[in-house]
Amino acid sequence: MKRIIRWHKDYVNKFMMKTSLDAQQLSWLSFAKGLIVGILLTLSTTSNAQVNYCDSITYDITPQQTLTVVGDAWSLSNMVDSIEWIWQACNSTMCYSANGTMVTFPNILTTDTVKVCYDVYIYMDSSTYVCTNCDSLVFDGNFWVLMSMSNPTGINELHYTLEGSGKMYDMLGRELLEVPEGVMYIRDNKKYIKIK
Repeated sequence: MKRIIRWHKDYVNKFMMKTSLDAQQLSWLSFAKGLIVGILLTLSTTSNAQVNYCDSITYDITPQQTLTVVGDAWSLSNMVDSIEWIWQACNSTMCYSANGTMVTFPNILTTDTVKVCYDVYIYMDSSTYVCTNCDSLVFDGNFWVLMSMSNPTGINELHYTLEGSGKMYDMLGRELLEVPEGVMYIRDNKKYIKIK
């Protein structure tokens, strides 16, 4: 270690004699060099945040019986050159297409379960971004709502009896016609294994 320190001191002294710098000037030169290297390293390692424009795209459904959807990209309006909306609404038999921010699908009935999809083309700085989304909609009697948000209408109460019916089932719930050997099965809400 002493050898390295001695070599460094000799090297610094030779450099100071060649450049006619005193110790304070050399210290400021070293500081400036470190500052410049630090700035360059900082600039070279920072990355630009990735922006997902599709997170800013949404739509609304107008409160009426005729299915009318309105695209909403207001948060992008000051950043992009233009936005193009392409819609598709499908019931069980047919699909209908329309273009524009606000579109109406008069052929969709309130009794239909509808799949509504949009493709949004965002044009910005000679680049094109495409955002796609699909939702299922139903009419709840007053409004068109997302299928996952509507009240369930087709579920009946399950009825079962606790009395022993003697039926056998495997562990996946499939009914068995005969007792399996070496495999667990269920009969009258109890688990059994028939050993060979």
